[in-house]
Amino acid sequence: MTAGAPFDPEIECMDPEARRELQEQRLQGLVDRLLATDNFQGNRIREVGVMRGTDVRLDEIHLLPTITKQDLWDHYPFGLRIAEQEDIVCVHGSSGTGGRPTLIPYTAHDVEVWAEVMARALAGAGATRRSIIHNAYGYGLFTGGLGVHHGGTRLKATVVPVSGGMTERQIRLIEDLRPDVLCCTPSYALRLADDLKNTSIKVGIFGAEPWTEEMRQEIQQRLGIRALDIYGLSEVIGPGVACESLDSEGLLNIAEDHFYPETVDGELVFTTLTKTGMPLLRYRTGDLATLHGPAGQRTLRRMSKLKGRKDDMLVIRGVNVFPTEIEAVVLEHASPHYLIVEDRRTTTAQLHVAVESTQDVRTALTNRLRERLGITCRVHVLEPGKLPRTEVGKAQRLARWTQGQAPIDGLT
Repeated sequence: MTAGAPFDPEIECMDPEARRELQEQRLQGLVDRLLATDNFQGNRIREVGVMRGTDVRLDEIHLLPTITKQDLWDHYPFGLRIAEQEDIVCVHGSSGTGGRPTLIPYTAHDVEVWAEVMARALAGAGATRRSIIHNAYGYGLFTGGLGVHHGGTRLKATVVPVSGGMTERQIRLIEDLRPDVLCCTPSYALRLADDLKNTSIKVGIFGAEPWTEEMRQEIQQRLGIRALDIYGLSEVIGPGVACESLDSEGLLNIAEDHFYPETVDGELVFTTLTKTGMPLLRYRTGDLATLHGPAGQRTLRRMSKLKGRKDDMLVIRGVNVFPTEIEAVVLEHASPHYLIVEDRRTTTAQLHVAVESTQDVRTALTNRLRERLGITCRVHVLEPGKLPRTEVGKAQRLARWTQGQAPIDGLT
């Protein structure tokens, strides 16, 4: 078996036309399941004249209404669930507004689907049943840790469920157990790289936050590994919706037999074809990416790395700016520890970029940001260690100041 070979060749290497027929059958089955309920989604599709699954063809899916995270919040906690309560085996979720999370109920079938797509992701990265997977994603409501765990177990690999934080213990376990696969956020991989030298790790699967090609190169150079991107969100299933493989040429293979992808104005939209707990028809993710055809051994469509989120886009003096554009420039001149601040304490918005480096980079970084973005940023150069390090979860790369808020130490 070649490195990164498909976990399920019958599905991952399926004839695209046969897969499309399967997707249409599953879409029609999903529509029938939704129509059998009296919940929000079933009522929405009745309103557009759909009365049975066979009323819908795959090439007409764009005519159906979309659903958003606001709809999930409006029907909190489980108003969109279609399975019976006794069929729910676990609940996961993500953060929301006002302390109210987005909660997603899973049936045993949903967990099986999750394990399957995560096993595909791990196998595509070169993991086998002989692998030791160091899993530094958080365990809990957040889907990262348990998603990798389910997939590693399905692959019959050895999973080290260390979770996030406690970096000294992480370093010791990596040195003692000699894993070949590392799973964590890209920012935490760079934190581990501060202390790891000459590791056994061959490949890393990094996700849960947007990261650039420049950060990929930084991770690969400092850890001496292949760094691959993984994508997912709890509303769809968790990690495993899409993942790079060793031969996918920098794009992520989508598990499109389970999650049908579209883009609407650059935004990823997914339909969960096979979920049974709380399936979603045309869910608008808020994530920005592009869709591409297959490459390598697999016939699955691929998606680009995330370009950002719709709600992360900054409008500074009439110019649209995405944080990933700033990161690409920062990594040309400084360490990966940086912070972007949108300052709206006055009537004229300002953009601050704080980096850890030496003062001689300030002018070059200011000029390069102006060239890339078309606006002038205030660049702050801080001593190493002044910006907070990530121990667990996602790195904070963006802050927003409004009237009355105190600035961060070292920035004014």
